Amino acid sequence: MRPNTPNPALLGAFWFGIQMVWGALLGISLQTRAAQLAPQHELAAYALLAGAGAAMAGISQIVTGIVSDRRRVRGSRRIEFYVAGAITGSAAVIWFYVAPSYVQLIAALLLLQLGLNVAIGPYQAAIPDFVEPKALGSASAWMAALQSLGNIAGALVASFVKSAVNTGAAIASTLLLTCAVTSAHVRTLEVLPTTPDRVRITRAFADLFISRALVYVGFYTLLGYLLFYVRQMMQGDAQTNTGMLLITFLIAAAIGAALAARPVNRFDRRNVATMGGAVFIAGLIVFLIAHASAEVIAAALVAGFAWGIFLTADWALGCAFLPRNALATAMGVWNLALLIPQILAPALVTATLSALHALQNPDAPRIAFVLACLEVAAGLAWLRRLPASRAGAA
Repeated sequence: MRPNTPNPALLGAFWFGIQMVWGALLGISLQTRAAQLAPQHELAAYALLAGAGAAMAGISQIVTGIVSDRRRVRGSRRIEFYVAGAITGSAAVIWFYVAPSYVQLIAALLLLQLGLNVAIGPYQAAIPDFVEPKALGSASAWMAALQSLGNIAGALVASFVKSAVNTGAAIASTLLLTCAVTSAHVRTLEVLPTTPDRVRITRAFADLFISRALVYVGFYTLLGYLLFYVRQMMQGDAQTNTGMLLITFLIAAAIGAALAARPVNRFDRRNVATMGGAVFIAGLIVFLIAHASAEVIAAALVAGFAWGIFLTADWALGCAFLPRNALATAMGVWNLALLIPQILAPALVTATLSALHALQNPDAPRIAFVLACLEVAAGLAWLRRLPASRAGAA
């Protein structure tokens, strides 16, 4: 391979490290640590923790995106943002796992969100910065697959490494290593000329944002309440069982992402995303009606495979619709469609359960999954508002 040819695997390496952090925290460790440090109010403690972290992430991404785009115009490859984010994030994730109080836990999560989101917006611009439009499908598949594989690694560590220090150290070292791999590769790539631009909120941009946000509210509802569901449904250690279920989900997601590369390159990406989202809803319905462990595992396989398909199409749609001369800022705004749902999902579930007087009800997680089905369905319906001419239609 020529030195200046973008390699999507090397470009995506840092995404593996970042997603390892979220694979450990979002599905397992946020809930587990909230229950450890605030056992009398674990659902409310988790909701506050998740919401505060997501709010910090949104603010830091927008600010960093603007600064990053200005640096890009001057010839920067944005590597300085990768490095600063990885160093800060690696220190914060260790603190998160050893924090002795709930207040320190919140502070550690805020620092972690600040650090990683200094890197995420500028880093996500790497694919459209360096990859030609005709190769976006393959590059998006790599990013989606590495996202799932990173989530698997994080879930494995969070589930089976019992030492808090060792858990934090394993995640932090991977984050630093993958940052080094991607940074070294980006240094070999040609910096293409660009002109300053600002993010314009067009109708297509707004529709993409809203549809993505609605789907992710459903996804984070599933992810946030999975541990509580597993504790009711499966015998044994809930943390380990949840980890295994997430790993099953994410392996299936990696397969779905890889298989979606060719359809995303050839067909209307709205249709590919809609198909993935519809099957994801089918998996959620299986969760709702499941009465045995085998049915829960089957639901995780179906939902995971479908989620991988959606992720690949989602990446490609973002790269197609976002302005290329203000990518980091646009990615920061686009990622609010992922971060706002992290606040809304637990808030909506808590409000619904409170209204139904079901916060302490054993069926509370199933109620959360009903909401998730409705939220994903609304997002898929909104997706159809995007113009087919820019969505890869034949």
